[in-house]
Amino acid sequence: MRRRERFTIPGKYILFVLTVLCVGTMSLSFLTDFDGGALNVVSGYVLVPVQRGINAAGGWLRSRVENLEDLTAVKGENELLREQIAELTMENNSLMQERYELEELRKLYELDAEYQSLDKIAANVIGKDTGNWFNMFIIDKGSNDGIQVDMNVIAGGGLVGIITKTGPDWAQVRSIIDDMSNVSAMVLKNSDLCYVRGDLQMMTEGTLQLNELRDLSDVVEPGDKVVTSHVSAKFHKGILIGYVNEVTMDANNMTKSGSLTPAVDFEHLNTVLVITDLKQQVDEEEADSSAGDPDTGNMPEHSSDASPEAEEPAGGEEEPEGEGAGASEDETAGTAQPEDTEAGAAQPEAPAE
Repeated sequence: MRRRERFTIPGKYILFVLTVLCVGTMSLSFLTDFDGGALNVVSGYVLVPVQRGINAAGGWLRSRVENLEDLTAVKGENELLREQIAELTMENNSLMQERYELEELRKLYELDAEYQSLDKIAANVIGKDTGNWFNMFIIDKGSNDGIQVDMNVIAGGGLVGIITKTGPDWAQVRSIIDDMSNVSAMVLKNSDLCYVRGDLQMMTEGTLQLNELRDLSDVVEPGDKVVTSHVSAKFHKGILIGYVNEVTMDANNMTKSGSLTPAVDFEHLNTVLVITDLKQQVDEEEADSSAGDPDTGNMPEHSSDASPEAEEPAGGEEEPEGEGAGASEDETAGTAQPEDTEAGAAQPEAPAE
């Protein structure tokens, strides 16, 4: 079977008809009032919804394009702000570090002024044992800088510890919180003697042991200052150790024990001061100066006696005075011996101090 041929109108005829229709409609709208009447109503029903749809679609597309442009701009600003934040963070960290170092140096300066009678040298902490606490650490000053064993180390307003080993450009410090540390101390309020012993387990609570406190007058209370005592064999007297936290009576009903809060932050140590004057040298100098004063004071009495008659009674009276003077010197020496004995008694518990 042969297919029927489909009837088609050439496109040029369709275009011609539409052209004529448009021209006729335009002519009709200009020559008559047809567009203000029925034609306007028909266009309102047909063209207005189409225009609204086209406007809505165009507005949506325009908003999407604007959003994409805004998003691109925001991403660029975000990257720029991220870079600025990173720079500001680094600058802030640097300023915070400098501020911390400045505060630490200011404390060291105040500490240096507080103990200005003693020679000191600053040192940086360059190493320590494992753990959070600076119970044993290394400083960057050694024997080449005059550092010796048994020199005291201070920082942050109080006592840190003592030098135990030295090298040409380094030294090892054992702090007072170490389990092997044992410092002869006294309560500043009433000068009652006691011992401050290191205890790393107690340092987790921020305290140290306070033992063998006499406190016969029962006046020691929390907050009282505890300093190194004058009978300490290796520590200079009067260096702040910490503050009394609590005390209780021992089983012997004669001494008290408790805890002490150290003045130094042993979790953050960067810079310290090493006292280059040894305790033994200072004690010897003080002993020499104190021994020279009575001799100079007795010289005028012997030179003032001129007549032989006056010399005989004076000579007769000098023997008892000499005996009394000898007795007083023995008593002075005898009173000093218990102090040495106490200092020596602490050595078995803490041999290095």
